[in-house]
Amino acid sequence: MKFPDNFMGLEEEQAKSYKDSKAVIMQVPFEGTVSYEKGTSKAPKVIIETSKQLEIYDEELGRETILEVGIWTDDKEIKEKTADKNVEAVYAASKKHVSENKFLAILGGEHSITTGAIKAYKEKYSKLSVLQLDAHADLRDEYTGTIYSHAAVMSRIRELCPAVQVGIRDFSRPEAEKIKKFNYPIFMAKDIYDNDKWFDKAIGKLSDDVFITFDIDVFDQSIMPATGTPVTGGLDWYMVIKFLRRVFEKKNVVGFDLVELAPMKNMHGCDYLAAKLVYKMIGYKFFAKK
Repeated sequence: MKFPDNFMGLEEEQAKSYKDSKAVIMQVPFEGTVSYEKGTSKAPKVIIETSKQLEIYDEELGRETILEVGIWTDDKEIKEKTADKNVEAVYAASKKHVSENKFLAILGGEHSITTGAIKAYKEKYSKLSVLQLDAHADLRDEYTGTIYSHAAVMSRIRELCPAVQVGIRDFSRPEAEKIKKFNYPIFMAKDIYDNDKWFDKAIGKLSDDVFITFDIDVFDQSIMPATGTPVTGGLDWYMVIKFLRRVFEKKNVVGFDLVELAPMKNMHGCDYLAAKLVYKMIGYKFFAKK
């Protein structure tokens, strides 16, 4: 069966127009600063293709999210050749959708793409904060000759707004010194992987308006090997979605990105997890509080 090339493959009679859609999927297949395995540039298309196998009905929420909300897929890929130009392109594209009051879901690509989105959201939400779920602290000042490296993305974001970092388990000595110096709120994977006692503490450190940047390598390798820089000892699916739902219930989540999926041959479960996560977060935005 041939599906249209949009998120979840809705036929024209089911899909809502851009004007009537409350959520927008944006594709940013950039991987210009990756430092290990490549492949993240393939992720947006793979996630969209895999999403066509999802059930429209969300069994947790009891809603057919895409039919009720409308999820419009922007088919214009952003793929500038350098990280700095890519950040500016993401900023410009995000600003358009943010000005239209769309809930933006950005599919990367590598983690450097987040800075552009935060620049756009910060113009609308002056007290914005960022929730990062990630294996890496990404707090280098620069890496491989650019301040816009994926390994420096949280340094760039923290120049724009506060952030809370969750699932972290890998960083350099200079990053450790920076974390200690500035007392950044960081929830290490080793302390949180087997309990939910930290949920409210982490959420309490966020402002009312929140952007979520989700690096797929926050998950344990046993369920998510398809990433360019895997780190042992991550979180599991049910903990993550339980935490995310709590965030959506307590805060005004204004948008999110999903980055660092590097699709692997015959590992379709990883692609499915990513697509399901995108759909879950859009569903939480509109129905978690109801």
